[in-house]
Amino acid sequence: MSQSSTTWRDQWSRRWAKRSISLRLLLAVLVMIGLALPIAGTLLSHHYHAAATQAFDERLGATLNVIMAGVTYDRIEQQLVHDRALGDPRFDNVYSGWYWQITDGEQQTLASRSLWDQRLPFIENDTLSARSITGPRGQSLRVVERDIYLAPLEAPLHISVAAQDDVLANDIREFQQLLWGGLIGLGVLLLGVLALQVRWGLAPLRRMHANLHEVEQGSAEQLDTRLPDELATLAASMNAVLARDQRLIERGRHTAGNLAHALKTPLSVMRLQLRQLPEANRAAWAVELERLDSAVRHHLARASAAGEGVRFAPIDLYPTLTPLLNGLSRLAQRRGIVLRQTWGQKIRVHMDEQDIQELVGNLMDNALRWAHSEVQLNVKIDGQQLILTVSDNGPGMSEAECQQAVQRGQRLDEHRSGSGLGLAIVTDLVALYSGQMHLTRASTGGLEVVIELPVVAHG
Repeated sequence: MSQSSTTWRDQWSRRWAKRSISLRLLLAVLVMIGLALPIAGTLLSHHYHAAATQAFDERLGATLNVIMAGVTYDRIEQQLVHDRALGDPRFDNVYSGWYWQITDGEQQTLASRSLWDQRLPFIENDTLSARSITGPRGQSLRVVERDIYLAPLEAPLHISVAAQDDVLANDIREFQQLLWGGLIGLGVLLLGVLALQVRWGLAPLRRMHANLHEVEQGSAEQLDTRLPDELATLAASMNAVLARDQRLIERGRHTAGNLAHALKTPLSVMRLQLRQLPEANRAAWAVELERLDSAVRHHLARASAAGEGVRFAPIDLYPTLTPLLNGLSRLAQRRGIVLRQTWGQKIRVHMDEQDIQELVGNLMDNALRWAHSEVQLNVKIDGQQLILTVSDNGPGMSEAECQQAVQRGQRLDEHRSGSGLGLAIVTDLVALYSGQMHLTRASTGGLEVVIELPVVAHG
């Protein structure tokens, strides 16, 4: 088998694997109907054709028996005589399409008036037989014939009864039209009924899908288990997983809070005792305490984040950030820095309030720390993306410094206060929400930080 055919088959298999269950079921039904109904129609049409033809032949055979019973031989005149009326005027109308004939193949011949001067071809046969022939004026005839012996004649007589088969053909054609029309209607009806059945049967799956979307959007905490038995068990299992994940997240947050309180007092005591150390040893201990404090705050910030894959209920971004921004505005005024804000339309996002406050707070705090006189905050929506842009007119950063700034514990100015964790914590939060962060030089000459987060809530 060639590699190209294997690749094509694999591609087709992958594409087919993505097809919906509804489409699979409907295609299966369509194939079943497309095969079963034509086969049934063909069989019914064949059997009706055979039955109608047999009935027509039996009718002609009955007429042949009447003719056979009425034929005699006149010894005086030495000719065949037929004196029994058939009661069908079509045998008297010339070329009417209904004919009978009695002949010995040589001198003795009797025929219906309808044959006029024409004769029917015959085949000698001791038993009753039926076949189709072409009669006078090209008519298509169905003929029934047989040979009999009539005393005192030594040669057998051949009796034939023929009738135009247009009535039979019309009857068969009308039946076939009715049959195929009925089968097509039945197929459409079956397809419609089965489509409704598929839709009704898969309704619990659609409800479950909608419920999962609600859980993903944060408007519901668990799946509804009021489902058929097969799905109720699955929903209950998924609820158990969701509850366990929620417990783990809450446990992590509580642990982080407890750890923060547990470390806060020892660190404070160590800072107080640091002042009692000789000047020569104090600087080294101060650096180590600062590193310890930085590491603790970084990992607590990371542990307190929601975690990737968790979907929160929508929150209004402006009211959530207003207290934070008001505090930052007062801080900016004390430092003589102008804080400008630009907001788009009403913005709702799927984020934890603490996470978005920490993210924006760290960005703004970093900008205020380095700005000369101006900091700008721009918040807008681009499709599903929340775009946060924070820029300042400070000294800015080179490309290498931008890379260094997002590394934990790295500080570009050791003479300024702070741990250098701001942008590193922001980087962690952006990664947890599957977003992107870009650091570039702002048009005002300072640093511009652009955050893109796929967390926008519509509706």
